[in-house]
Amino acid sequence: MQLEIEVNVKRVGVQHVELPEYQTPGAAGLDLAANIATPLTIHPGARRPIPTGIAIQIPNRNIMGLVFARSGLAARAGINLANGVGVIDSDYIGEIICVLQNNGDQPYTVHPGDRIAQLVFVPLVVAKLRETERLEATERGCGGFGSTGV
Repeated sequence: MQLEIEVNVKRVGVQHVELPEYQTPGAAGLDLAANIATPLTIHPGARRPIPTGIAIQIPNRNIMGLVFARSGLAARAGINLANGVGVIDSDYIGEIICVLQNNGDQPYTVHPGDRIAQLVFVPLVVAKLRETERLEATERGCGGFGSTGV
């Protein structure tokens, strides 16, 4: 079963990159491109905000957008998102900006139109928190980092 939603997209910024698209029929993420006028170099250990030239409007609160690094950039050059995963809330309609971080050992240059990240839409469960004095016991209990093995 394939779920589909319609998401409005608006071009913003001075440059005009291609709108995001799925690169293959089985792709989970839409590729986001760098909306920059000239190449931009990110030195090892540095991070730079890269505009994508688009803003979106997610149609309802039960959907969110997640921005992930592209695995090829991470594997080849050590380029990741500085915040790990970006969250796009349904009420955010500003430009999507990806803060790229160079965790590699060589400078990396982003060129206009380069695919820099990917956008995935996922269902969202909204929680109602209920304060309590006691939590039900579990097998793991309060075991933290590494408590279930290596």
